[in-house]
Amino acid sequence: MSATRIPSRLRRLNKVQKISVAGVSALGVAALTFSLVPSNADAEIAPQAAAAAAPVAFTNATGTAQAKTVQNSMIEQHSTAEKLVKAADAAKAKAAAETKAKAAKAKAAADAKDKAEKAAKAKADAKKRASEKANRSTPRKPVYANNLDGWIREAMSIMKKEGIPGSYEGIHRNIIRESSGNRWAINNWDINARNGIPSKGLLQVIQPTFDRYHVAGTKKDLYDPVANIVAACNYAADRYGSMDNVNSAY
Repeated sequence: MSATRIPSRLRRLNKVQKISVAGVSALGVAALTFSLVPSNADAEIAPQAAAAAAPVAFTNATGTAQAKTVQNSMIEQHSTAEKLVKAADAAKAKAAAETKAKAAKAKAAADAKDKAEKAAKAKADAKKRASEKANRSTPRKPVYANNLDGWIREAMSIMKKEGIPGSYEGIHRNIIRESSGNRWAINNWDINARNGIPSKGLLQVIQPTFDRYHVAGTKKDLYDPVANIVAACNYAADRYGSMDNVNSAY
């Protein structure tokens, strides 16, 4: 029976072995160099236990194989973890790049819209300025009052273009003497009236004289105040040099 029992020292060695294997699992590569047998193991093992050394050697080899298996497993797990971390980093980088690209695209679109709006506004402003400049450069047709002052001033503007002399004072003075400023005035008692061609209008012009001295651009109406003034001044310029020289019936 004593030949088959495992001595307590051997059982103690086996316990040390188990501790060593556990250490290998925790320390990885460092466990490969860890000795499963204490430095004083030979001193503790009695000479009669030498025959049992072979099973101990076998047990050490098995522990080393297990340590290598644990090491390989840890290396594989570490490699897998590294791959997962790298994959996560790549996904994160991709997401960041996509977000950055979207932001850049949105900014480019906003910039393009802003540029187009500014260009459209600049074009509209330029068109407006050109229109205003054209309006300023185009002479506006004066608007004259529909009264004696307005009629004289409008008639004088036409006379100026046609080269017909006459001043405001000379025209106004003769109108007041001839018709008192009544555009519908008519003389039914003088020689012209007796001859059937009475004098009419502001400056009391007969129809034959009006027809002869009528100025194009004015109405062919003897009672029209502007046409009457211009035709009378044209006649006075031909007969007296100017309406300013007329101081009585003419």
